[in-house]
Amino acid sequence: MIWLPLFLINLPTLISKKWISAKLWNIIGYLATACISLTCRNERNMKNLLTLCIILSSFVTIAQNKFIDSLQQALKNYDAQRLELRKNLMSDESDTAKVNILNSLSEQYWRVSDYNPARKYADDAMAIAKEIGFKKGIAKSYSNIGIIYYYQGSFPDALKNHFVSLKISEETRNKKEIASSYNNIGLIYHNQGNFPEALKYYFASLKIFEEFRNKKNIASAYNNIGNIYYDQGNYQEALNNYFASLKIKEEIGDKYGIGTSYTNIGNIYSQQGNYPEALKNHIASLRVNEVTGNKNGIAMSYYNVGEIYVQQGNYREALKKLFASLKIYKEIEDKVGIAASSINIGNTKLKMQAAAEAKDWLTKGLQLAKEMEAIPYIKDSFEGLAQADSALGNFNDAYKNYKLFILYRDSLNNEEATKITLQSKMQFAFDKKETETKALTDEELKKQKLVRNGFVGGFAIVMLFAGVFFMQRNKTKKEKLRSDILLLNILPGEVADEIKTTGTAKAKSYTMVTVMFTDFKDFTTVSEMVSAELLVDEIHTCFSAFDNIIQKHKIEKIKTIGDAYLCASGLPVSNYTHAVDMLNAAFEIRNYMLQRKKEKEARGEIPFELRIGIHTGPVVAGIVGVRKYAYDIWGDTVNLAARMEQNSEVGKINISGSTYELIKDKFSCTHRGKIEAKHKGEIDMYFVETDS
Repeated sequence: MIWLPLFLINLPTLISKKWISAKLWNIIGYLATACISLTCRNERNMKNLLTLCIILSSFVTIAQNKFIDSLQQALKNYDAQRLELRKNLMSDESDTAKVNILNSLSEQYWRVSDYNPARKYADDAMAIAKEIGFKKGIAKSYSNIGIIYYYQGSFPDALKNHFVSLKISEETRNKKEIASSYNNIGLIYHNQGNFPEALKYYFASLKIFEEFRNKKNIASAYNNIGNIYYDQGNYQEALNNYFASLKIKEEIGDKYGIGTSYTNIGNIYSQQGNYPEALKNHIASLRVNEVTGNKNGIAMSYYNVGEIYVQQGNYREALKKLFASLKIYKEIEDKVGIAASSINIGNTKLKMQAAAEAKDWLTKGLQLAKEMEAIPYIKDSFEGLAQADSALGNFNDAYKNYKLFILYRDSLNNEEATKITLQSKMQFAFDKKETETKALTDEELKKQKLVRNGFVGGFAIVMLFAGVFFMQRNKTKKEKLRSDILLLNILPGEVADEIKTTGTAKAKSYTMVTVMFTDFKDFTTVSEMVSAELLVDEIHTCFSAFDNIIQKHKIEKIKTIGDAYLCASGLPVSNYTHAVDMLNAAFEIRNYMLQRKKEKEARGEIPFELRIGIHTGPVVAGIVGVRKYAYDIWGDTVNLAARMEQNSEVGKINISGSTYELIKDKFSCTHRGKIEAKHKGEIDMYFVETDS
């Protein structure tokens, strides 16, 4: 009888899709259901047929989705029968085998986003494993439960379960499960915006996967590492990891993973504005996800296609895709997807001038994001709500929401602040081993008494030496703290740490940073009209204010050259907000100088007038010299930033075309046309202002 369902599965390859209507595919699906019922008399046959259906269905075109859906629905309709068959199958198995079977079933269900049976199987496996003391089974059950919580958006509960699984796996020295826990923990930290911790766990998992030459998991680790680089705006490094992941997945035929890789590569092209390539990859991902029945992947593909339509200004088509995505996310109870779709629908409504509707959707997304402690989504919600309230005339609320947006945006680039929000990380601090103590025998107690008496006699001498020791140590600590502060005043924290650890700091290349140059107009002329003391004092006052402003915006001061001030955003720690951060700092610096000009003119003093220029591009950064360390940056980006400043005007912020592309949606820009820059030819330049 097995030949009939196999014939039905292969039928699409025998008959052209033009000859078969959607209704006929449904009829074929019902026939397949009957065949499955007659053929699958035990769980193994059922499972084998399911696997065979998925493999063969990869040859079925999208026109036959009805047929695939019918097959999947048929298997779900027989869930009660499957449970009974599972019990019969397991009756002759050992207890450990039962635990493994139940955990495998749990994994099978969460992979197709059916979380209720997935959780039930995991709980059943946990109960048996605890009863027989099967630690590996317990760890696997905790892992499955953690994954289910993750997909349902309960990140704290997910972390708790994965840390418990990790602790048990470390006790049993189960390296494969340890690597799996590392990967899962990294995934949760990533979604909570804690990129440094996420990257640490991803690399830890990759190291073990490579040790075991587990290609599927190696590909997964590369994919996850690529996601971190993507979120930090390092698109080239992200692409390198995505393509490495895709190559392995294609080698091993991992269609589920191939769909994910297409999605991620599409996201990169979308960020780079290459929408045809982005759509091509997202549609390829959709096709693969439909074949494998990966509902989460299908929803994500709809979401991504919708985002591209938003970027292209096709808002109505975008909403169709986003609502299709939201519908599936609700079906599978994926809180992360629901929140993301709601926020994106709200932002799309904003672009369509429907501020009231936008606010409703953004509020829904915010509520879910707060439940999950998902900082990136909270940030996006507040940013959208600030715009919606401003459009509705609710300026007080708009201001409050904008301040909260800034707060959460900055927390994404502040490792310590992010760590504080992750209370579950305390689970990782548990001792891996408990110290075993032995009961003291009477003889040992006698020996200890003698030792104690001798100790009392020498205690005073020891205390004297201890006092001297602690005084010296405290003095050393103070000196070390002073030297650390001085070093941090010269070098970025990450570079200073590298020098203290290794004695050197390697030069690093950055694919995308934003560089700002400022200088004072007619500085030489003004300097001739005031005393040297007043001149130096004024420069010191201005540059000190600049220092405080850029520090607030997480920007790195590079150096001052006479009256010029050079700084860079997006290094030594890469981030994806470097251009916007720099513009926000530039406006504060510009406004500070305008206010100072008014004050000095009111006192009858000669003011400095500032020009500002900004450019975005690649640089190389590192340490110069071996004495009097200096952290510096090199590359054409620095030269172009200087040209932007030279072609700017007093009280204006002049930016290049590359910076414009990154900030055009956040600020009002006026195109100045192509302007001749010394040694650089004609360059697109823009004056930029805030929308307020």
